[in-house]
Amino acid sequence: MYYLTKAIIFKGVILLSNRTTDHIRPRGVLSRMKPYSPGKPIWEVQRELGIDKVTKLASNENPIGPSPLAVQAIQSYLTDIHRYPDADTIDLCSAIAGKLEVLPEQVLVTNGADELITLLSETFLEEGDEVIVPSPTFSEYEFGANLMGASVVQVPLREDYRYEIADLLAAVTEKTKLLYICSPNNPTGTYMTKQDLHALMDKLPPHVLVIFDGAYSHFVTADDYCDGLELVRQGYPIIVTQTFSKIYGLAGIRVGYGIASASILRNIRQVKEPFNVNALAQVGATAAIQDDAHLEATREMNKLGREQLYSSLQELGFNFTRSMSNFVLVELGPDAKAIYDQLMRKGVILRYAGAWNLPNHVRISIGTPEDHEAFISALREVLQESKEQPLLSALKD
Repeated sequence: MYYLTKAIIFKGVILLSNRTTDHIRPRGVLSRMKPYSPGKPIWEVQRELGIDKVTKLASNENPIGPSPLAVQAIQSYLTDIHRYPDADTIDLCSAIAGKLEVLPEQVLVTNGADELITLLSETFLEEGDEVIVPSPTFSEYEFGANLMGASVVQVPLREDYRYEIADLLAAVTEKTKLLYICSPNNPTGTYMTKQDLHALMDKLPPHVLVIFDGAYSHFVTADDYCDGLELVRQGYPIIVTQTFSKIYGLAGIRVGYGIASASILRNIRQVKEPFNVNALAQVGATAAIQDDAHLEATREMNKLGREQLYSSLQELGFNFTRSMSNFVLVELGPDAKAIYDQLMRKGVILRYAGAWNLPNHVRISIGTPEDHEAFISALREVLQESKEQPLLSALKD
C-alpha cells in the first residue's frame, strides 16, 4: 500500500509526512447521529458581528445569575483545587437527600443531567432495544439511544403539545427498555398532570424504566403538577433527573442528579467514571441547594417575566404556547428563520426551533425586564424593516 507524502507547515517550517489517518473509521452509527447543537454563546455573537451589547434568550439560563451562597462556597474552596474531588459526592448527595426527603443512596450526582442521560443509555440499552420519547422534546434522549444501537420510538404530542398517556402505552412493546417524560417539556413548556403520570406508571409493564426529566420542575405554578419524587418514594421503576443549571444558576459548572431506588442507581454507578463531578461544582451545588432566597427570587422573576412576554407577544399578534417553564415557544410563521437571523444581527439571541421540526417557531428564554424590552424593540425593528423591504425592491425595479 502506498501513501502520498503530505507537506505540513508548522510555525513556518515545512514538514514532510508519509503517514495518513484516512483509513481510521468511526462506528457506523455516528453517520446517523446529529451532535447536540447548543444556543450560541454571547462571546461568539460579539466576535462574529463586532458588537458589544448582546441579549441572550436562547439557553434558558438564570437571568439573575448564580446562587450567592454557591459563589461564596466556590471562592472559599479555591485553594484546595489541587486535591481530587470526592468520587462519591457524599456531601452533595446528603444535601440533596435532605432537601428532597429521600435517602442519600437514592441520589446519584453527575456532570450535568446530560451525563446521566448518557449513563442511562450505557447502563440499560443494548442493540435492538427500544426507547420511547415524546416528540418534540429534548434531543439528548434520542442521542443516547442511537449511541447504543437502540431504536427510538417517537410518540407525537397531541394538540397544544399535550401528553396523551394512551399514545405512550400503545407504543410499548416487549423490546421497550426506557420511556422518557420531559415535564415541563423542552421546547414546548407543557407538562404531564399528576393524574396522568400516576396512571401511566400503574399501567406500564414492569420491565419499562421511566425517566422523568424534571429539569424545569422548579418553575411550575400549576396545581396539578407532579415532579415524580413521590413515585420514587413509593418504589416505582422511575428515575427523576434534575439539574443545578436552571433555577440555581450554575450552568457553567455542570451539576445534575438523579433520584431513584438504590438498586437502579447501583447499576448506573457501574458505568460511571470516577471524579465525574469536579470539586468546585460539588461545593457550589451543596451550598446552592440551601439557598431558598435565591430560588424564590428566581421563581418570582420567571413568573412575572412570562406574563410580560405574553403581553408583548399578544400585542404583536404572535401565537405562543403558555409555559410552565422558563421559556416560551413562539410561532413566528414561515419567516421564523429569517426573523431569527435578523434578530441575531441586532444582538438578540433566541433559539430557532427547526431542530425540533418546528420550522415556524422560536424558543425564547425568560430573562430580565430589560432583556424582554431589548428583544421586543429589536423584533419591532425587524418587522418594520420586512414591511419596507418590498417597497424598496419595487422602487429599484
